[in-house]
Amino acid sequence: MVRGKAVIERIENTTSRQVTFSKRKSGLFKKARELGVLCDAQVAVLLFSNTGRLYDYSNSNSGMKSIIERYQHVKEGQQFMSASAEAKFWQAEGVRLRQQLHNLQENHRQLLGQHLSGLGLEDLRGLENQLETSIHNIRLTKDQLMIDETEELKKKASLVHQENIELHKKLNIIRQENIDLQNKLNGQAEVNGTITSSSSEYYIAAREDPVRLELSYPDHAERDEQPESPTLGLKVSTARTAR
Repeated sequence: MVRGKAVIERIENTTSRQVTFSKRKSGLFKKARELGVLCDAQVAVLLFSNTGRLYDYSNSNSGMKSIIERYQHVKEGQQFMSASAEAKFWQAEGVRLRQQLHNLQENHRQLLGQHLSGLGLEDLRGLENQLETSIHNIRLTKDQLMIDETEELKKKASLVHQENIELHKKLNIIRQENIDLQNKLNGQAEVNGTITSSSSEYYIAAREDPVRLELSYPDHAERDEQPESPTLGLKVSTARTAR
């Protein structure tokens, strides 16, 4: 059965943490001693616990101090050599960049047709091929740009055409609404005209029927009574003229 990989994290339990520290410390010192014996190396281990207690191991006969002094001496020498090597590196890098800049400027002048006197036949042919390649790439880029712009203009034209169609539809709807409204107004005017004509005919007919007033006397021949004052009799003639 394969054993699972242990998770490396801080042990919260104090007792377990102290036991693990003791075991791991002993194992570390054992590995350091084996390394010194097997490889004939000088080994020094410094270890501080979480309580501040120091544990150390050294396989040197002169003790831990001599190894620490040797470490400090070597470290200082490495720092000095590192600074010197870094200065040389940046100096060489500066020379390389200046040369690269000079070559680029010279190549640019040659592409412009300048400083060609020092070039041989092969150099001139190479320069010509380079110019032809550059021109070809420029034309391809220009053609692609024109194609892209043409496609963009087509898309815009299509959108404008679609908008025009929508506007025409709205205009036709508005025209139809205006025609319907005009028809309604014309129908209302005809109805009003019919009503006005009927009222005029009635007024004319009323004027053609005159009212006649006549005096009438009662018949007193069979009676001996004195005649009374004449009374006003009203007779209405309803003679209508034929239309």
